[in-house]
Amino acid sequence: MSVATLRRAARETVSGLPREFWWLWTSTLVNRLGAFVATFMALYLTLDRGYSASYAGLVAALHGLGGVVSSLGAGVMADRLGRRPTMLVAQVATAFSVALLGFVHDPAAIAATAFLVGMASNASRPAVQAMMADIVRPEDRVRAFSLNYWAINLGFAVSSMAAGFIAEVSYLAGFLIEAGMTLVCAVVVFLKLPESRPTPESSAKETRDDVGLRTVLRDGRFMGVVGLSFLVALIFQQGAIGLPVAMGDAGFAPADYGMAIAVNGVLIVALQIPVTRFIEHRDPKRLLVVSSLLAGYGFGLTALAGSVGVFALTVCVWTLGEMVNAPTQTGLVVRLSPVQGRGRYQGMYTLSWSLAALIAPLMSGLVIDRFGAEWLWGLCAVIGTVAAVGYAALMRRLPQEEPVAVVPKASAAEPEASPA
Repeated sequence: MSVATLRRAARETVSGLPREFWWLWTSTLVNRLGAFVATFMALYLTLDRGYSASYAGLVAALHGLGGVVSSLGAGVMADRLGRRPTMLVAQVATAFSVALLGFVHDPAAIAATAFLVGMASNASRPAVQAMMADIVRPEDRVRAFSLNYWAINLGFAVSSMAAGFIAEVSYLAGFLIEAGMTLVCAVVVFLKLPESRPTPESSAKETRDDVGLRTVLRDGRFMGVVGLSFLVALIFQQGAIGLPVAMGDAGFAPADYGMAIAVNGVLIVALQIPVTRFIEHRDPKRLLVVSSLLAGYGFGLTALAGSVGVFALTVCVWTLGEMVNAPTQTGLVVRLSPVQGRGRYQGMYTLSWSLAALIAPLMSGLVIDRFGAEWLWGLCAVIGTVAAVGYAALMRRLPQEEPVAVVPKASAAEPEASPA
């Protein structure tokens, strides 16, 4: 493929998206570039503070529980108060709670603050996804969600490498830098992003009062998709939970796990954009079925791995499923959501991943301890198959997408632009 062809492909991938999307994308990238605390939290508690591994696990669980609690509340806020106020409140609260976490030393205070950090940091997600759906045309949403997912992984790859160096100098510096960069995100949102929440008049069929949490819970097909999303999330969580434990039990060093899992980030950064071009206008049912099978059997093949190279190959398989699943799943949630209830629907979708982050460690630990890692990988294959069958059954007749997207009026004079 020639350089000119690659340039044209890149230009087509980023063209046609509104300026507001790129400011939202920039905010996401800055946020992930500063995500140091999640990377070194366990080391900070065990090595710097001298707490036990069990206490570090409790703090991690409380952080995840905070995300579970805030998922639905943040979705309601995004619909009632607006996307922009929800993001601002969440980002400012995250900055202050992360900074506070660097100064507290009492075990109970650390645990309580970690819970607050989990609540605040997860609260912006439904609003970000709802705003993205508001400002991007339906035909461009898969591409937009994919570019946002690429920014998340690019930022995380950089921050993960930087976290180690920062921790060697000062753990407190890591807390303060993350707090500062989160405040930068809030400044970007405040200065550059107008409110995008559709007004009741913008939808002929729906008003704000029509969509409550009961509406979401009674939406059988959507709740089925949320359940399937939970199953897929359980599988993907094993890359950070089951895989390192299984490799350690098999005699591999932490550096070996680091080499294998690094393939995940490298592939996403390198291939997410071309993969998006391939899947952008394809049938979401087939994509979700295929991605579920790639995830399940990618981890299932781990049972056959006996070297770092083979482990890395299995990571390649399930990473491909991840790259297909993430933008397709998020786009499907928007497609199934009524315009006035996007925040609540995105909140319920976010809840499925937060619950998976809580349950996956318990599941993997129990299975590995009682039956062995091979049973965990076999279970992943079974779960992936169940999810694939579920997606095929639930998505026989998808609703048509709305013909136009709601574009914020505050910057209507600004032309569409790419990040260049």
